[in-house]
Amino acid sequence: MRKDVRVATQTRKTDGGTASKILDVAERLVQLRGFNGFSYADVAEELGISKASLHYHFAGKAELGEALIERYASRFTGSLDEIETRPIDAVAKLTAYAKLYGDVLRRKRMCLCGMLAAEYQTLPKPMRSAVVSFFDDQEAWLVHVLEQGRGEGTLRFSGPASEAAQMIVGGLEGAMLVTRPYGDPARFQAAANHLLGSFTTEASASIP
Repeated sequence: MRKDVRVATQTRKTDGGTASKILDVAERLVQLRGFNGFSYADVAEELGISKASLHYHFAGKAELGEALIERYASRFTGSLDEIETRPIDAVAKLTAYAKLYGDVLRRKRMCLCGMLAAEYQTLPKPMRSAVVSFFDDQEAWLVHVLEQGRGEGTLRFSGPASEAAQMIVGGLEGAMLVTRPYGDPARFQAAANHLLGSFTTEASASIP
């Protein structure tokens, strides 16, 4: 873990209340506007605190951004670990994975790292690395599930599982983006169903 992220983590441990509220507000703003679409002043005004208080917890916006990705990725990883513990086949795991994205969209938000990816070239270098790591972790988990499904006979795909994993992540992130202007989660669900359905075999259960 990077030194500046460790500092942010330690700060949150000493004053979890204010720091968590800052992260909550900043996360929502990123998911709605993008990282470049809000300032410290926006967060301070919403929380009724001074910008100096924000800087006390997060020295700058770059440090805040790294902390946002760290927390978001940690929660996402926790959700993947929970899915992995379920006694279900690979098709059901993929369905549960897509639901994580759908749940975010139903809250009228976008994937935090998906929004940051759209602004990738303007982000500080540490944030760029953290965004790439987030997607690398998603794809690594999907590779495991895809290989499980291929072994079970419930999933089929040509080529390496890594390419199929990239297709799934890209497809779900893209479906979220295109669904956003319509404000209709059903569009995302239909796209997700078709995407995942293209990987299932006739012997596997249909995706709900």
